[in-house]
Amino acid sequence: MNVTLLAFAGGIIIIALASYAGYLLLQLKKQKELQQQHTKLAIDKRNANIFENVRILCLAGIQGQCDLSEISIRVYNIMDYVQGEDRVDFDKEFPATSELYHLVKEMARGDERQQLAKKERMKQNLERHKAESRLAQAVIEELKQLQEKVQPLNNQINIQMV
Repeated sequence: MNVTLLAFAGGIIIIALASYAGYLLLQLKKQKELQQQHTKLAIDKRNANIFENVRILCLAGIQGQCDLSEISIRVYNIMDYVQGEDRVDFDKEFPATSELYHLVKEMARGDERQQLAKKERMKQNLERHKAESRLAQAVIEELKQLQEKVQPLNNQINIQMV
């Protein structure tokens, strides 16, 4: 009788521990799902911010408020930060903008440009202007396409901490 009682008590303890382990596994699964949802929301919010900036840059390029070479550098670089399935293969989808970016990305800008000799600055200006004039129409069309592409993706998400 004593052995039976000990076996019964041991069985109850094992069942209780197994139930608790199952409960903990279920909680862990819920926690992982919640973390994935928060990660997805954070990525979506970041992408929405990036797309809003890209939309504004495209508008500035289309309206001629900024040099196309500068727009191509900014748009190409900022779109590199998009995460998830909204990522864009810029070289394939927007070849003219990509070509202009690759032509001017190594050229000096800002203070670095001011340090160059006048002859070198003029040479880079000429190269940049040639590339811009050759690719201007195609880049503007691609900026319009990009602006239309990111507009529906720009779903602003308000995240509040609970």
